[in-house]
Amino acid sequence: MNDSFPENLRLLCSYYKSIAEVCRRLSVNRPQFNRYLSGTTFPSNSTLRRICDFFGVEEHEILLPHGQFRRLLQVRPIAEQETVQANTPEQQYFDQLNGVGQNGIEKYVGYYFEYYLSMAYPGKVLRTLVCIERQQGKTYYQRTERMSPRKSGKPFHGMYKGVVQFLGDRIFLHDYETLTNLEMTQTILYPTFKNRIDRLTGLRLGVSGSGERMPCCSRVVLEFIGKEIKRNKVMPLLGLYDFDDEHIDEDIRQSIQNDIAEGEWHFRARF
Repeated sequence: MNDSFPENLRLLCSYYKSIAEVCRRLSVNRPQFNRYLSGTTFPSNSTLRRICDFFGVEEHEILLPHGQFRRLLQVRPIAEQETVQANTPEQQYFDQLNGVGQNGIEKYVGYYFEYYLSMAYPGKVLRTLVCIERQQGKTYYQRTERMSPRKSGKPFHGMYKGVVQFLGDRIFLHDYETLTNLEMTQTILYPTFKNRIDRLTGLRLGVSGSGERMPCCSRVVLEFIGKEIKRNKVMPLLGLYDFDDEHIDEDIRQSIQNDIAEGEWHFRARF
């Protein structure tokens, strides 16, 4: 339990007319939310992300000491969210597309290790954490990077958030980098048709975090690790690995290797 969380949550709620309105907009049970406010219960990982997304703050920010959090809001005030009416043809089209793209996605909800050859650190395999979750009829995902390029020093984190669509038996993921808002990526995954999800393979199009402007394409593998996780156990496993590191399975290395076979004319995902 974080001692500052209840007080920070009460401060965020003060920007709204009532606690009842916050609960209604969040679709959270009022008695349960009251336990968050009183500090008797701490929300699950998925509920914490919903709360943070609703108020427009990051998960690490809402856990800051209250004085520091209050100063943060003074320079970045929380504005009440307005309801946007979907009355334009363009908005109606995207709402229709979203409805079609949600059919069949439920089985892929959960946590994954993601592997691909880093664009910023050539020759290194980057293992990240991906969480796919459903909220109010839509599917979202969050990708968390944790890198320690030097043996000494504090690791730094990158956070990407985006939307998920399931179209034509493929999973489409579009995200943006939340710290600088200078990157967007698109990932297309070829899903498994087995009842038990193991791994998803695909391609990612994006840019290097090193500042290079040239777009890159890389093979990617998502390895399912469960519907729920213990973050304190998972986070230390994220980061950069040598390509031949024994902690990376051989079949994963083969699936993410960015080569092209003789006679191939396109860069394709590998199974």
